[in-house]
Amino acid sequence: MNREKVQIFDTTLRDGEQVPGCKLDTSQKLVIANRLDEMGVDIIEAGFPVSSPGDFLSVTEISKIVKNATVCGLTRAVKNDIDVAAEALKYAKKPRIHTGIGTSESHIVHKLNTTREDVIARAKFAVSHAKSYVEDVEFYAEDAGRTDNEFLARVCEEAIKSGATVLNIPDTTGYCLPEEYGAKIKFLKENVKGIEKVILSCHCHNDLGMATANSISGAVNGARQIECTINGIGERAGNTALEEVVMIFKQHPYLNLYTDIDSKQLNEMSRLVSESMGMIVQPNKAIVGANAFAHSSGIHQDGVIKNRATYEIMDPLDVGVNESSIVLTARSGRAALAYRAKKVGYELSKVQLDVVYLEFLKFADIKKEVLDGDIHQIIEVCKIYNELIKN
Repeated sequence: MNREKVQIFDTTLRDGEQVPGCKLDTSQKLVIANRLDEMGVDIIEAGFPVSSPGDFLSVTEISKIVKNATVCGLTRAVKNDIDVAAEALKYAKKPRIHTGIGTSESHIVHKLNTTREDVIARAKFAVSHAKSYVEDVEFYAEDAGRTDNEFLARVCEEAIKSGATVLNIPDTTGYCLPEEYGAKIKFLKENVKGIEKVILSCHCHNDLGMATANSISGAVNGARQIECTINGIGERAGNTALEEVVMIFKQHPYLNLYTDIDSKQLNEMSRLVSESMGMIVQPNKAIVGANAFAHSSGIHQDGVIKNRATYEIMDPLDVGVNESSIVLTARSGRAALAYRAKKVGYELSKVQLDVVYLEFLKFADIKKEVLDGDIHQIIEVCKIYNELIKN
């Protein structure tokens, strides 16, 4: 089977920046946008231009520097929003306006206080108006995850007729299960006239921890764009994590899906966004967390030392991490201690290792982690330091 590309739409600078306390200034956004472009992101959602003068400026300046990626600005289905976005994007080599409206009963009744027919009319106007400025128009059906599939198909069909090039099917509240979300994408592929003319896009939130799983399910069922953020940051519990999507496709080639992301830049990109936003990456975060390639259990350490693939399905180098970490704790075994001792210059015989290991366990019961400096101290306490030096 031929492999098919899934475009990566990065919304770190828009949805990601909506995290409380994570505001970036324009200079920081320019640095991140430049790095996203270098890493191979296909579309950079640079901001929501009408929301503030600062966001307008950021979208404008990002449009000027991005060389390869499409630059996208978000709008509501409001004429002024679209006008302002078009102005902010005027310097972009490849501009995209991202416009849309809520389609679930909850949004129609409680948020918009209107009718389904009015929602369709607003959607058609928004896409048509955006199309008068740019060729590339993405339409989002907000809360599509909780939208009735038949009505969602109607809205999508009208958006296509009005000129949409991409249809974004957001699970805005993170409610869907992977099977449900995948089935929704499949339903649209099979029931919307003109669907072959556009790209279906997944924009999934992580309220139930399903964002990445839902996005992958969407891609398996025909979506060819995934909207995501570095480190999975975003509203509430966050968005689909870019690094997870990239490595899932890389590690599961039988899916016949790929991205153009240079995965070796993932770890550094994660650090850049974390430091710029002041938002710590949880240590157990998949792919880029501090513990993603760290081993502290004796059983795991022994396996990894003998053959990395016993407990690691990815080569750390593939995501920009130099090597796996063997972390010494009270749960570590002799193999890990011997490995780390060798790293700092001690080649322990089996008899020596037995002596040092007993002292190591006493030390490890007191400290959470035994560091390289502690190994020197343990060996000196065991009175075998001179013996090791002679050897």
